[in-house]
Amino acid sequence: MTSPPSPEAAARRATALLIRITGHDRPGLTHALTSILARYDARVLDIGQASVHDGLALGILIEMTEELRSSAILTDLLLEAHRVGVEVKFSAASAAEYDAWVGAQARRRFIITLLGPAITAAHIAQAAGVLADNRLNIDRIDRLSSRTPLDRDAGMQRVCVEFTATPAAPIDVDEDGVRTALTAIADSGEVDVAFQHDSIFRRNRRLVAFDMDSTLIQGEVIDELAKLAGVGDQVAAITESAMRGELDFQQSFRKRVRLLKGLPESALRQVVDSIPLTDGAERLVGTLRRLGYKTAILSGGFTFFGRVLQERLGIDHLYANTLDIRDGIVTGEVVPPIIDGAGKADRLQELAGREGLSLEQCIAVGDGANDLPMLRCAGLGIAFRAKPIVRSSARHSISSMGLDGVLYLIGVRDRDVS
Repeated sequence: MTSPPSPEAAARRATALLIRITGHDRPGLTHALTSILARYDARVLDIGQASVHDGLALGILIEMTEELRSSAILTDLLLEAHRVGVEVKFSAASAAEYDAWVGAQARRRFIITLLGPAITAAHIAQAAGVLADNRLNIDRIDRLSSRTPLDRDAGMQRVCVEFTATPAAPIDVDEDGVRTALTAIADSGEVDVAFQHDSIFRRNRRLVAFDMDSTLIQGEVIDELAKLAGVGDQVAAITESAMRGELDFQQSFRKRVRLLKGLPESALRQVVDSIPLTDGAERLVGTLRRLGYKTAILSGGFTFFGRVLQERLGIDHLYANTLDIRDGIVTGEVVPPIIDGAGKADRLQELAGREGLSLEQCIAVGDGANDLPMLRCAGLGIAFRAKPIVRSSARHSISSMGLDGVLYLIGVRDRDVS
């Protein structure tokens, strides 16, 4: 049996050399090792570094010229690595291998986001298995959430890791198949998984449109009004059926509003004071505002509540339905036009045009069947704590954490949010 070639022998047959450094991370390591490369005037073709719990993984790809092949660069790197207490290994790359690597940069890249109150090895293994089955290579993994304390009772926790993956070969990726397989991981309700293109649009979203009832707020305004009118069960049943997509929204909406006839206007204030915001809503909208995003409420609910939210959260645009009130009494009618599912999608397109944006730069978030049209036309449509039929129809969903989980899907790290 022949022994493997030495690093020096391998380097002589290559045009590129990968230098892999591992060990305990501390300040000065990168400087020490790259100073050796600088001494030999080495050309750096690629460099990447990661640190997990102070464990360093540093890779440097350099061009191996004839001059470097005959130099003591490898010996000096080994000596310096020993001095600073890290390990160094060398891998040679042929011209063909290097050219194939360069050509791979044109392949489509994907972002897979895994998020939830806790992420286990099983969750990661399942996601990685789906990618492997579809010949997608994981290029990098980043943690977007804060560091997780060992104390499991240390208050609400949220964990998010983001995978970047590319096809292992120039193949057509069955994106719908990958998305379906990843979504199946979330069926337990323990975690959510999102699958997106790593495109310029993903990094340049600029408008976020929210449904209001059961999205920005915890409940349905019309159901609460119905309770005060003594018709709560009747209206709640119609609402549930409509949100599941079993009834036409406009028809069901008019039917519910008619049941509110005779309700005093003072009841509206009671409802405003009784329904809380959804967990994470203030953190999400506040962060979006600081980052320069435009925000909108596109709701099949009522403007009287939407205006309160608009002022409280600093929402830029509001489109909702106006409840007809005369002499302080609800008439049971709605001032036309009624904002339904198609209306929400139309308003989103109008807002995008007004802001000079493409729909790819828009995000839509909602929970009901009447939100699906705007979820489908937005570049990033997210079903939030939605009914099963809505969740299965949307391209992305969040059910395992608060509304601020949306920040992870646009790549915002916890450390970026005050």
